[in-house]
Amino acid sequence: MRYRSMIGPIAVMLASYGAFAGLRGTPFDLSLSAPTGHFYVVSVVSLLAAGIAFAVGIAGARLRNTKVTFLSLAFLSLSVIFSVHGLSTPHFLIHPSQLPSISSPLSLIFATFWLFMSSLSADHPWVQYFSRRQASLLPSWTVGLIGVGTLLMLRPELVAFIPLTAEPVNWSVASATILLLGTVMYRYYRSYLYSRFPLQLAIVYSSALIVVSQLIMVQGELWRASWWLYHFLLLASMISMLVGLAKQYGGSGSLTSAFRALYTTDSVERVTSAISPSIKAFMIATEKKDPYTAGHNLRVTLYALKLGEEMGLRPDRQRALAQGTVIHDVGKIEVPDAVLNKPGRLTDEERAVIELHPVKGYEMCRELGFMKDELEIIRWHHERWDGRGYPDRLAGERIPLLARIVAVADVYDALTSHRAYRKAMTHEAAMAILAEQRGSHFDPSCVDAWTRLCERERASFPIPSEGERETAAALSGLSPA
Repeated sequence: MRYRSMIGPIAVMLASYGAFAGLRGTPFDLSLSAPTGHFYVVSVVSLLAAGIAFAVGIAGARLRNTKVTFLSLAFLSLSVIFSVHGLSTPHFLIHPSQLPSISSPLSLIFATFWLFMSSLSADHPWVQYFSRRQASLLPSWTVGLIGVGTLLMLRPELVAFIPLTAEPVNWSVASATILLLGTVMYRYYRSYLYSRFPLQLAIVYSSALIVVSQLIMVQGELWRASWWLYHFLLLASMISMLVGLAKQYGGSGSLTSAFRALYTTDSVERVTSAISPSIKAFMIATEKKDPYTAGHNLRVTLYALKLGEEMGLRPDRQRALAQGTVIHDVGKIEVPDAVLNKPGRLTDEERAVIELHPVKGYEMCRELGFMKDELEIIRWHHERWDGRGYPDRLAGERIPLLARIVAVADVYDALTSHRAYRKAMTHEAAMAILAEQRGSHFDPSCVDAWTRLCERERASFPIPSEGERETAAALSGLSPA
């Protein structure tokens, strides 16, 4: 039952390839030489791919997710290089050459590479390498693609040294491409099982159609009806992505929210607008598991943002702080209810179970493309300055700064909130504990900044509980009861 919805993409692959195999070599596999028609079909595919790349690229720039940028690069590569395939159609714009037969598989190679990159976990070394260059990655790749495409159109003889159409190179390249696409399908489908996002399933279908297109490129005969099939499969692949994008963003309005968040100075609106759909899904799941956590996550996020501002964090790190903090306790989804909601003191065994939640949350989120800063908050917000925290017993500045900030905000909120087993402390009592544990539990610089902030904005701490449920509901996309 878990993998039942994978039947659709597999059926699409089998049906598409079955149509090719059934038509190939039969009297119905007519020779349909239509250069103009070929140009128009390829152009439509290229334009749709360009539209997808543009839409995804905008989202990627706002969502602080290099993997979204990789997805944009995949369809940008397909768009530019496949358009060369169309423009170099024999007897259309230029004289016959090897360029059409080389540019077509080359477009899939580039697209597959970036699709594969987008499927890797956020802490993979390759992803980390490109993450450090995210700002220049999309524009530099775009310029490079256009430059190469223009050069090949002017000098099509340059592709003569690329043996993509000769055996066994063609089959070797096709096999590698299909293997990578299979990995993409598996990883995106596994992520889809977590979050049920339409775009993830659309990528699975799109990749399945590209797999069959790759097979037809290798086996098909130029201008035959069976050869034409792969062009329409690529068209269907682009339509699948567009449908996924429409469902993903049409349902959440995340693009509109993201643009609004660029100009807001309100902390609550900044948090509600900047978080991605995957984070909202995790928030909803966490709130269902533990109603206390939703209000706690919101308060800790707002405290952490204020502390981050006090410590001079850049805007991009503030966004990372918001996105990581608002789901810092997501690993509690996997903690048994009897342990999570126990009103009395926990046993040593129960405490050990609770202390696994940072690792559980980290493992869940790393598979969904969360970036390094956010993952560090989720895993290490319970580490201590003296090295006696959990789960990895990091000490001092080995603990990432954002996690150290969240540690102060997290404990302050826990102390000033009502729990089933104790009443909330006063602000003064909580501040006394923070001061006492300065240099043991907490980074001294974070406690000092928090103290300055609280003295300057005393009325803001702790956050009033009035209206908290409504604000938390807005953050997770729910309507307050």
